[in-house]
Amino acid sequence: MSEQQHEQAEQSVGEFTLAAPVSAEPTAPQTYTAPEPDERWELPNGFAHVFRGQGNPAITRPVLMADGFNIGPSDLKWLYAGLDGGAYPLLSELRRRGRDVILLGFDERSASILDNAETVIAAVMRTIAQQVGDARLTVGGFSMGGLVTRYALAKLETQRMDHRTAVYFSYDTPHRGAVVPVGLQAFSHFIPAANPFARQMNSPAARQLLWRHYNPETGDTGIAPERTQFLTALSQVGGWPTIPRRLALANGRGDGTGLAIPPGETALKVERIYPGTTFHTQAQGKDVIVAELKRRFPPAERTILTNDFPEFDGAPGGTLRSYGILADMLRKFGAGIDLRHEHVCFVPTVSAVAIRDLDQQKDLYAAVDELDPDESEADDFLCSSDTTEHTVITPELGEWLLERLPH
Repeated sequence: MSEQQHEQAEQSVGEFTLAAPVSAEPTAPQTYTAPEPDERWELPNGFAHVFRGQGNPAITRPVLMADGFNIGPSDLKWLYAGLDGGAYPLLSELRRRGRDVILLGFDERSASILDNAETVIAAVMRTIAQQVGDARLTVGGFSMGGLVTRYALAKLETQRMDHRTAVYFSYDTPHRGAVVPVGLQAFSHFIPAANPFARQMNSPAARQLLWRHYNPETGDTGIAPERTQFLTALSQVGGWPTIPRRLALANGRGDGTGLAIPPGETALKVERIYPGTTFHTQAQGKDVIVAELKRRFPPAERTILTNDFPEFDGAPGGTLRSYGILADMLRKFGAGIDLRHEHVCFVPTVSAVAIRDLDQQKDLYAAVDELDPDESEADDFLCSSDTTEHTVITPELGEWLLERLPH
C-alpha cells in the first residue's frame, strides 16, 4: 500500500455507524421482502407505514411501533424485515391476530428525542381519528424508539390530551442510559476527515442517550448537557405516561450474568493503518486506559482515559457488535486486525427494565430476577433467558409481549 493509499484509508474508515440489527442496512442479500404498506403517512419530522391486520378493512386494533437510533432517515422496509424476518415473525403474528401495525420512522433518527416525539404525537392523533371501533392503542418502540414514545405519551397526558393508549412497551430501551465504549467514541473523532461515525457519536440523540459522552471539543468524558436537559424535560412531563400499563423487555439476562469479557483486556488491536491503535475493555478505577489511538496522516497519538466507570463491556445487557463493526471497516481498508471481543454490552439489563442506574458496579451487575419487581418503573418486565443482540426479536420476548396486549 502506497503512502497515498494509507492516507486515503485512514480518512475513509469512518463510513459506518453503530446500528441495532433490526433496523440496520442488511449486510447480506435479504431473503425477506417486506410487504407494501396499506397506507403511508407524512408526519411532522417523520412518517409512518400502516399495515392492517388480517381481515381489517380499516385501522381497528392499532399497535404503533417507533424506530430506534442511527443517523439519517428511517428505512421502514428494513425495519419491517428486521422485526419480522428473524427467529420470531413479530409483525406477521400481530397482523394474523387482527392487529394493525403502524411503523413510525423519523426524518433524522439522530435528532433530539424531544423533536422526534412530535412524530409520535401526530401519529397517535391520526390513528385515533381514523380508527374504526373503540379498541385501545398499544404504543411503544425499539431502543431509542421506546424513549421517544415514552416522552410523547407523557407529554400528551400533561396537556390533558386523550391518547387512548392501554399499553406502552419498550424493547431494549436505554431508560437509564446506553453505553458505547469511550475509546470508540473518541476514535470516531480521531479519524482525520468528517465521517458518519463521528456525526452519529456527536449527534443530539447520542448525547441524550449515552450514560457518558466523549466531547470532541474538550477531550473530556462526562454527562452531556443534552442528556441533563432531556432528563429534565422528561421529569417535567411526569417521567412516564401513567394511564397505560407499562411493559419493558430486555435483550440482556436477568440473573446478573453478562458476556465473559474480563476488564482491562485488549478488545481490538490494529496494524498497517492506524498502526498500534489498541482498544481495551473497560475496567474500574482512576485514569484507566481504554484506548491508545495512533495515526500516520497527519501523525498523532492520543491516550483515552476513564475515571470511576464500572465494567461495562461484559455487563448483563443487550449487545452490539461495537468492536466488530469497526474491525470490519478497518479490515476493508487494509488494516491488520486482532479482534478479541466483537460484541459488548450496549443497553444494560438494569437500564432496559428501569430498575437501577449504571454508576455502580453492584447495580450494573445486579441480578434483576432477585430484586423486588416493584423497584422497576415498569409495571411488568421480562429479561431474556440468554444474552441476545440489542433489539433482536426472540420467540421468548415476542410471545411475552403479544400475550400482554390489550384485548
